[in-house]
Amino acid sequence: MPEDNGICSKAKLFFEKADEAAANGNFDYAIGLFLDGLRCDPDALQDGHLRLRELALNRQAQGGKKPSIMERMKYLRGGKTPLEQLLNAEYLMAKDPEHLPYIEAMLKAAVAGGYNQTVKWIADLLFAANNASENPSAHAYLLLKDSYAAMGLWDRALAACQHAAKLRPDDADIADEAKRLSAEMTVSRGRYDQAGDFRNSIKNREEQEILQSQQGVVKTKDYRVLAAEAARRTYEQNPQLAQSIFGLAGALADMRTDETEEEAIKLLEDAYKKRQDFSFKERAGLIRIGQIKRKIREVDEILEANAEDSVAKSKHAGLVGQLNKAELEHYGLCVKNYPTDLKVKYEYGLRLVYNQKYDEAIPMLQEAQKDPRHKIPAMSKIGLCFFMKGWFADAEDIFTRAIDSYEIKDDDIAKELRYNLARSFEEQGKKAEALDIYRKIAQVDFGFKDVSQRVDRLRKEAK
Repeated sequence: MPEDNGICSKAKLFFEKADEAAANGNFDYAIGLFLDGLRCDPDALQDGHLRLRELALNRQAQGGKKPSIMERMKYLRGGKTPLEQLLNAEYLMAKDPEHLPYIEAMLKAAVAGGYNQTVKWIADLLFAANNASENPSAHAYLLLKDSYAAMGLWDRALAACQHAAKLRPDDADIADEAKRLSAEMTVSRGRYDQAGDFRNSIKNREEQEILQSQQGVVKTKDYRVLAAEAARRTYEQNPQLAQSIFGLAGALADMRTDETEEEAIKLLEDAYKKRQDFSFKERAGLIRIGQIKRKIREVDEILEANAEDSVAKSKHAGLVGQLNKAELEHYGLCVKNYPTDLKVKYEYGLRLVYNQKYDEAIPMLQEAQKDPRHKIPAMSKIGLCFFMKGWFADAEDIFTRAIDSYEIKDDDIAKELRYNLARSFEEQGKKAEALDIYRKIAQVDFGFKDVSQRVDRLRKEAK
């Protein structure tokens, strides 16, 4: 969408702040920041919609709540403009990314607003999700048909129309529409792969849709099986292509069983040994980490049902130890192979802190803070390292600079920074300064950590 440079810069600032908040687990706050950025630049696909989508899936995986009844009532009423309707629907989808009606509402608003990049993305997302649904919606396919046709993407429009026809085989209007779209596609064949993420024609349509469904948000068991079979056929035809190897490994990992995950890891490890291309080993490491996290979630479910299950407790502790070791090794290798990547330095620095390797973590995080997305969280962890080393005056300096640099004053990050600064004051005997900070935190969030107890204790000591 054509915007002046000032508006684009403003959107970029919102997106960067959203990334910082998301990196610290403040998902709901990050959602608001992303939407503020998209209000400035509604067609910002890569930095806006896609990053928000990634956040939504991470939030869901960590147990984020779906929108409340009041939120649904408020945001489903839409808005006066297509932009308001788009952002309202995207807010709901960010909190419930698998709910197809929210995706449909986004698509309608994007089409009405003429946000073509967003239309292509959200339509493809809806197509894949509807294909994978146990009860696909003919209405959704017809909406997709109209949306694709409005952009001249006749092959996609035809595919959507044909899906609708399967669900409504007696509907003569849909059959006639399929014929019309087929004629349009024949005339304009060859012009529709501009985004590079869809088929050039409807040849091999079934297999392509299976592969496309791998990128969708809804992945039923049947589709994961079919996707793996399709990816295996592609790999067997071109076993030397990196794309084929990654495709099969990803499809196997998506099956989420020990057997398929181990096969995926072996496939990637073998490719790494042959080619010495670290990207294969990196992907294998991520699958291993994901496998351990999956097992932890399974044990968590057992503990939720019976918190006193000693076997589950022991297994949970063992898995957490495995995850810690796997992540430390993985991100250490990433730093070695991607020495200029500040994101992996930040991730490795976090794992070093968790393992109490403070002297190794500090220089890693000092490098990572050069990335604006990680500046404040990296400074927070650097201050924590100095605190744990007993360098309380240095920790005080770091926390103070981080607080001065952080524009938001009342979110969890801000409270954490102030709490740790107060702890640094306490350790240096500056109890009045510590008490003043604890009091102000309690005024905003009385239940934050142990601030209420610390306020009570310091006041008694002062008396």
